[in-house]
Amino acid sequence: MEVFLKSVAALNDATRVLILRFLDEHGECCVCDLQQSLNMIQSRLSRHLKILKEAGFIRVDRQGTWAYYSIRMPLDLFRSEAIREIKHLDIALPPLKKTSEVGACKV
Repeated sequence: MEVFLKSVAALNDATRVLILRFLDEHGECCVCDLQQSLNMIQSRLSRHLKILKEAGFIRVDRQGTWAYYSIRMPLDLFRSEAIREIKHLDIALPPLKKTSEVGACKV
């Protein structure tokens, strides 16, 4: 039950819903690309990403000092349905601002 409650709590924040929608739309993103695209300071973004990861929505792939985030696959039914519903929300999704190069961030 604890995992379910963490999942529900993670969805109870507009910023985290935006992050999920952004990752679903753009696929794997470096944390620096998320920071630039979503116009967030690193500490605030990291907090939201940690909550989403602990709730089982996203995965992190560390490559050297850089972290790349994506929607975790496979998702269970609850999380996949939540992502599906998020796709139908009227969210002003910012464009992807690519600041990273293959294997190296510029930020």
